[in-house]
Amino acid sequence: MSKKTWIVTGTSTGFGKSLATYLAQQKDVNLVATARNTQKLSYLDQFDHGQIIKLTLDVTNENDVVSVINNTKSRFKTIDVLINNAGIGYFGTFEESNLADARSMFEVNVWGLVNMSRAVLKTMREQKSGTIVNFSSIGGLASFPTLSFYHGTKYAVEGISESLAEEVKDLNIKILLIEPSGFRTDWAGRSSKKVLPDIPDYQQFSKFIEDNENGAHHEPGDPNKAAQIIYDQVTNNPNLPLRLPLGKYASDTAIEKYEKNLNSFKELHNLSTSADSPEK
Repeated sequence: MSKKTWIVTGTSTGFGKSLATYLAQQKDVNLVATARNTQKLSYLDQFDHGQIIKLTLDVTNENDVVSVINNTKSRFKTIDVLINNAGIGYFGTFEESNLADARSMFEVNVWGLVNMSRAVLKTMREQKSGTIVNFSSIGGLASFPTLSFYHGTKYAVEGISESLAEEVKDLNIKILLIEPSGFRTDWAGRSSKKVLPDIPDYQQFSKFIEDNENGAHHEPGDPNKAAQIIYDQVTNNPNLPLRLPLGKYASDTAIEKYEKNLNSFKELHNLSTSADSPEK
């Protein structure tokens, strides 16, 4: 059986850990599990029979990125699937958010993803094959209060991925956006910074932030099921979709958002087209 080499970022917790655990047990997978602290990846040792390497990676550190790519190619020769999972969250009203923290989140969620994607493209172009899986969020399609800067990162991931998909489709390289709703990961817990409103006009949003934190690890989404779905789609679906909402709330919200926008665009069509100059 021909093995495919998968690189997964952020495998110490959450989706990344579920994905790494599942992939480590597949006979057709060589796994490159990455994290800022590889000591947290000992859970993979029970599955290792020579097909797993654990590498240190901070996706914002270009030296780490180059090292991961070089070590992967040296050990396994190919890079077939990259899963850009590493990411963090931030809750706070737009006016009260700490912009230094917001910029740090952009460095991880957007530029870290960009760094890894650009690093694997040369190999995938030479192979004329490959798949890049980018973790977005239902927050890349729909927006909620106190998450403006987080949404900004995920909308950026959506736009970058959609454009990249057009550029590489003739090279047999596929792009898949994963858009989860609430899953039992650390995202709403320790993986997100939270700033409760101090300005009285925004006090009503405190409960939204607190409910998200208190609901961490009690969400309906099962990250282990998500891992199986992602593996199956990448491995067995020749018509891989660009976008894959995961979770009922994600799917329902995406449909509602696009239907609402479609209706609005249709209502505004005559007004919108009136902005063009008459054809000569």
